[in-house]
Amino acid sequence: MRHLPIRSARPVAISTFFLGLAALAPQPASALPSFAEQTGQACSACHIGSFGPALTPMGREFKLNGYVWEGGDSSLPKVSAMLQTYLTHTQAPQEGGAAPHFAPNDNPSVNQVSLFYGGKIMDNVGAFVQTTYDGVARRFSWDNTDIRFAHSLKLGDVSAIVGVSVNNNPTVQDLWNSTPAWGTPFGASNLAPGPVASPLISGGLAAQVLGASAYAMWDGWLYTEIGAYRNLSDRAQTTLGVSPYGENRVSGTVPYWRVALQHQFGVNYVSVGTFGLSADLYPGQDQSQGTDRDTDVGLDATYDYLGDEDHNYSVYATFINEQQSLGASSALGNSSNTSNKLRSANITGAFTYQQTYTFSLGYFNIWGTSDAGLYSSVSANNSPNSNGFMAEADYTPFGKDDSPFGPHVNLRLGLQYTDYLKFDGASSNYDGAGHSAAGNNTLAAFAWFMF
Repeated sequence: MRHLPIRSARPVAISTFFLGLAALAPQPASALPSFAEQTGQACSACHIGSFGPALTPMGREFKLNGYVWEGGDSSLPKVSAMLQTYLTHTQAPQEGGAAPHFAPNDNPSVNQVSLFYGGKIMDNVGAFVQTTYDGVARRFSWDNTDIRFAHSLKLGDVSAIVGVSVNNNPTVQDLWNSTPAWGTPFGASNLAPGPVASPLISGGLAAQVLGASAYAMWDGWLYTEIGAYRNLSDRAQTTLGVSPYGENRVSGTVPYWRVALQHQFGVNYVSVGTFGLSADLYPGQDQSQGTDRDTDVGLDATYDYLGDEDHNYSVYATFINEQQSLGASSALGNSSNTSNKLRSANITGAFTYQQTYTFSLGYFNIWGTSDAGLYSSVSANNSPNSNGFMAEADYTPFGKDDSPFGPHVNLRLGLQYTDYLKFDGASSNYDGAGHSAAGNNTLAAFAWFMF
């Protein structure tokens, strides 16, 4: 499910809502064949389900150490490609079309075509760099980018892996699938309806900013990270294929933090952590009334059962609390309140059999302060509240040690169903035009190809 950041809805007309969804938030990528070629390992060594982006302990270590581990004998360039296609059906047709150039329902689409550089650049330096053509928005842009330096050292009796990540989306550098950039669901149709609101850290700054963070893993159990982001200029964003029109522009520097604890006991792995950021924002780039401020604090947890290759169980949980100070938006007439709260929660359980078949079920909830200025155009009761369930079944025939194409080709086929109990404030007539939350229920069939 894709969500538009709250105040991106202020200056952007509802008629361009879904196009904005497609353009603003990078989609999760998956296991790169170039990583498998470099390490000599199958995709299943680093990714639960042989495809990703769900990471195994080895996958987290590979990323932590800067994407530089070797072991393979391939001389191919560290370049990969991805094609992601969807067939999207909603319970009720989307009036006027699911997006420009698309029918109200039953739309086939190319979600994205991506080219990656993934792997070692030099000793201690590696990268994951993605550029994408969005088949719904019909534009090229830079996408998830994480370039990092990592080094192992010893401080007395303490072992540490320390590093620096340069990236364009807070949490894209994270090791866990319980934070927004790589969290569940791992993919969704660009043509599926989505609630109007989500916390800023859930993709609201993706590709709009560039930042750096310093991180350390202490004795393999305590992870700490601190960083900062700044807004790219309009010219830089346009050059990189991102439209800055109507964005909530960052003023100054956005601090980011991350702390996590992890432990593996036998076949069980557990992590718990916190993450967050605080941003001063010019609403819709309007600087005449000063700034708003969003402060996001998240809690997350992961559980993996790693008993054998036939049975893997995973649980991912995330809670985010956003405090919004809306002085500028209130003065501009975009918000009825001078302060709001927004919260989101997501918990997903997954079972994977033989690293080939994955079945997952998740519950999501978004709730917060009612605000006529922010939400009246989409919600009859001025509310951001939405919740529901998402179920998915995936089939990944390749990506194992004995796969016929080795690490060169991978494929995931799947079905995803989203069931809304409440949408933008109500279960029925949520928009005052008679539409029900259930009308946004979505069945999507997809195919992902990796080369």
